Amino acid sequence: MAKRKSGTLLENVKTIVYAGLIAVGIRTFAFEPFNIPSGSMIPTLLVGDYLFVAKYSYGYSRYSFPFSPPLFSGRVFGGLPKRGDVVVFKLPRDPSIDYIKRIIGLPGDRIQMREGQLYINGTQVERQAAGDYTATGEGPPMLLKRYQETLPNGVQHYLLKASDDGPLDNTQEYKIPDGFVFAMGDNRDNSLDSRVLNAVGYIPVENLVGRAEFIFFSVDATSPWWEVWDWPFEVRWNRLFTGIR
Repeated sequence: MAKRKSGTLLENVKTIVYAGLIAVGIRTFAFEPFNIPSGSMIPTLLVGDYLFVAKYSYGYSRYSFPFSPPLFSGRVFGGLPKRGDVVVFKLPRDPSIDYIKRIIGLPGDRIQMREGQLYINGTQVERQAAGDYTATGEGPPMLLKRYQETLPNGVQHYLLKASDDGPLDNTQEYKIPDGFVFAMGDNRDNSLDSRVLNAVGYIPVENLVGRAEFIFFSVDATSPWWEVWDWPFEVRWNRLFTGIR
């Protein structure tokens, strides 16, 4: 009897180890879950969204692995993101922090904001009014203007603006160095992004974690966590398993 129990225990331990290795492998090479804690990507992503990021989209770097071990530099099996991709990346000044933004500029591009309008390589990016939008999730609700922006490669997405004369609506022209990309939040007037060089700035391609693919869960958690009876009413059912673009 003791021998059988010992054998069963060993099998259970092996099962747990194998399951752990499979989970680490999936997280490292396939998909990793992330949640959205701030409103910088509204209306594309909301506070309380949970999403999967495809780790294989741009190849692999040290930041693809848990704890970012310095095994090698650069990327392997990699390529550049496309303009308009929503990506998770390690903050250049503090790689322990994950950010999520939209890729606006690629190596060699010139990016500038003039009177609230985005210019890429000297050409104004088209945007069309798409009605008002009430942003919630951080502080009191805010009524903002929504626009549909069309990037040079044809990618269309929605963005929000409070005005066209905010602190980041008139900037220098940014020339993106080789090996770097430029990212901005869709909530343009409430996003700390590449426009602020001493906070985010140009993002090394090595720091890219992956491309945001789809939302698998979303909750508008306005009640205390212990009020479990409110949970079903706070889930944003219409956002579950929706793609990100």
